[in-house]
Amino acid sequence: MSGSSRYPEEFRRDAVVLVRSSSRPLAQVARELGVNHETLRTWVRAVERAERAAETGSDAQERELRQLRKRVAELEKDKEILRKAAAYFAQEMGR
Repeated sequence: MSGSSRYPEEFRRDAVVLVRSSSRPLAQVARELGVNHETLRTWVRAVERAERAAETGSDAQERELRQLRKRVAELEKDKEILRKAAAYFAQEMGR
């Protein structure tokens, strides 16, 4: 909800909160605030898009974190196998 607007950012944020927390129709809230209902609808949709984008980003981060943890576990297993193999071959060479 940025850009040039004749309405301050705080007013727009508060208006969106009011719409979302009220059981009154958006058009009624817009009339009460003295704002065009399509303008208010645009503000609400912008907040919803931003929230969806934030959720999507969070989901992607969680997915990446799971993949990285899985990869770390695989690498630790590989390291343990190599450690055991090195110990075995060192023992065989010492005979």
